[in-house]
Formats: sequence, structure tokens, C-alpha cells
Amino acid sequence: MKKGCRRLIVIGLCAAIFFTTYDFCADQGTGLVQAAKKDELKQQNEEDQGRLDDIDDQVNELEEEQQGIDAEIQSLSDEIAELMASISLLEEEIEAKKAQIEQAKIDLADAQKVEQQQYEAMKVRVKAMYESGETSMLDIIFSSSSMQDMLNKADYIEKMHEYDKKLFNNYKAARQNVEILKENLEIEESELEAAQEGLEEEMDTVEEARAELEAISEDYAVQISKARQQAEVYKTQIKQRNAQIKQIEAEEERKRKEEEERKRKEEEERRRKAEEEAKKNSQNNNSNNSNSSNDNNSSTTTEKPKATVDTSSIMAANGSAKGKEIAAYACGFVGNPYVAGGTSLTNGADCSGFTQSVFKQFGYSLPRNSTSQRSAGREVSYAEAEPGDIICYPGHVAIYIGNGKIVHASSAKTGIKISNALYRSILCVRRVV
Repeated sequence: MKKGCRRLIVIGLCAAIFFTTYDFCADQGTGLVQAAKKDELKQQNEEDQGRLDDIDDQVNELEEEQQGIDAEIQSLSDEIAELMASISLLEEEIEAKKAQIEQAKIDLADAQKVEQQQYEAMKVRVKAMYESGETSMLDIIFSSSSMQDMLNKADYIEKMHEYDKKLFNNYKAARQNVEILKENLEIEESELEAAQEGLEEEMDTVEEARAELEAISEDYAVQISKARQQAEVYKTQIKQRNAQIKQIEAEEERKRKEEEERKRKEEEERRRKAEEEAKKNSQNNNSNNSNSSNDNNSSTTTEKPKATVDTSSIMAANGSAKGKEIAAYACGFVGNPYVAGGTSLTNGADCSGFTQSVFKQFGYSLPRNSTSQRSAGREVSYAEAEPGDIICYPGHVAIYIGNGKIVHASSAKTGIKISNALYRSILCVRRVV
């Protein structure tokens, strides 16, 4: 009877274990699918984040170039304003010169008129002298009533000739001066007009250059707008996937708790049945069954320690002692997590946060993002790369450790790890130490 009861109990336990195991395997299969889905979503997020970083870098570069173009546009606008002011001043000078030329023409006409009048008066005087017989010094001598009269007449004639000659020469000189002034004013006017034409041509050239730069600036604005729109698309996709990941993680947490509860109840059931079995058997069998139950139910888990990175190759490589020290120090965090936006070497960091925090430990200050770190220190070629140099990729940075290897915060899936330096196209190598 006792043997039959034990047989039924054993059969019941086996059936319970079978169906429980079946349900567990089914849940495990669903869990594996969910885990694969979550990894896929994280991988897609990582790829989109990389694209987003590239777009951010592109937008930064476009904005910097646009700022430079806008500065040139402002400079050309200032130059146009100066040219317009110069042209305005020249126009005023030209108007003033024209007024002076008109006055010179009036003065010249007046001088010519006076000269003509003087000339006509001289002709009348000469004619009168001729008609009166006072045409020669000999006539004056013979017609004089006395020596004193002769001297007076001769002196008078001489003074008249001298006066007419002096007056004529003065008017002639005045007319010539006016003509020279008019000619000079006309020359100055033509020079001012030529200068005005040159300034207007220069202004046309500057305005054309400004129009071209404005078109380029508008094109940059369009590119920046499109890039930002694409960035919003990636951000939306990442946000949606994060929501899916949270749902999967919530479902995983629910199933984990359900599994813990199932195991707890199963353990309680096993203990209850073992106690019942112990009561039906002898003390020795009960002891054996208890020991067997304890042996079967006990389990130990051993956490596998992380492998220590061998830094001997780093120290043997060419380069500065400080650079090797930095590279070796960075390798000490291999295996730690990748966290977007993080800067903790132990709790998680992204690529630029990792390099920034490592160098900070040695007293070096680096910019926060990968784009800005491309200008840190000085540039060297990849062939000259030494341990401690920063290797810059599109949207990513790493620390060179020698022998063609890098240590970097790679991704959320792989964390901080060592990779081949040429796994992606290198933009530049920066030496800070």
C-alpha cells in the first residue's frame, strides 16, 4: 500500500514537472523572441543615433559656414554704404564744379567784352590821333609852340600809349586766367565724373558679390532646415523605439516576477509533498529523501570575473610616457557600460564622455562632444599615431592604444571595448599630450 502511494506521488510529481516545464519553455521561447526584438530595436536606435550625431555635426558645420558668409555679407553691406556715401559726396562736388564752370564762363565773357571794348577805344583813339595829325614824334616837334609844349605833348602821347598797353595786357592776362580756370575746372569735373563712374562700377560689383553670398546663405539655411527635419525624424523613431523597449522591459519584468512566484510556489509544493512523503516513510528514508531533496534543490552561481587587459604592449609602443599611461588607464574600464550622454567611467559613458573623463583624470580638459574634440590639441597623421592620441571618426571618438588598436565606448550593446582602429573611416588624429 505504501509502495503504491509512493508510486502515485512520484507519477504526480513527474506530471507536474512536465507541464510546468512545458509552460516554462513556451514562456522562455516568447521571452527569447522579445529579447531579440529588444536588441534589434536598440541596434536600430544606435544606428539612428549615429546618423543623428552625423546630422548634428553637419548642422554645426553648415551653421559655422553660414555665419562666415553672413559676416562677409555684412562687410560687403558696409562697403556698399561707404561707396554710396562717397558717390553722394562726389555728386555734390561735381555740382559745385559745374557751378564754378558756369561762373567762369560768365567771367570769361565779361573779360572778353571788356577787352573788346578796350580794343575798340584804342582804335578810336589811334584814329583820332591820325586824323588830327599827331601821328609821329616829328609832327609833335614841328607843331609845338615851345620846347615845353613839345615835351608835354611827347610825354602825354607816351603815357597814353603806355596806359593803353598796360590796360590791354591786364585785360588779356585776366582773360587768360579765366580761360585757364575754366579749363582746369572742366578737367576736375571730368576727373570727378570718372571717379564717380568707377565707384558706381565698384558698387555694382560689390552688390553682385553680396547677392551671390546671400544666395549661398539661403542655400545653407535650406540645407540646415532639411537636416533638422531629418534629425526630427530620427528623434521620433528613437522615441518610438524607446517606448517599445520600455513595453518589452515591462513585460519582461512582469514575466520575471511571475516566474519567481511560480518557482516559489513550486518550491513550497515540493517541500509540502516531501514532508508528506517523509511522514509515510521511515526516519532513514525521510532523512535520505530530505538530503536528496536538499541536494537537488541547492544551486550555486558563480559570477565569471572580467578579464584583465594586458597593457604590456601599450607600454612597449612608441610614444610619450604620459600618453601610454592614459591609454593603459582607459583600458581598465573595458567591459563597463555605454550610456548615451554619460560621463561616468564605471556607471556608463558615451564615446566623447569616455575620452573627456579619462583625460580629466590626468588634468587635461576636453570639449564635451565628438565634433568639438576634433579640434583638441594638434593634428597628426594616422601613421604618426601614438598611445593616448584621440582617433576621430564621423560622430565618434576613441583613444589609440598602439598596434592599430583603440579603446572606446562603442555602443549600448557592446559597452566600453577594444577595437581595430581602422574599423571605420578616420577623419583625423588629435594629440593632446
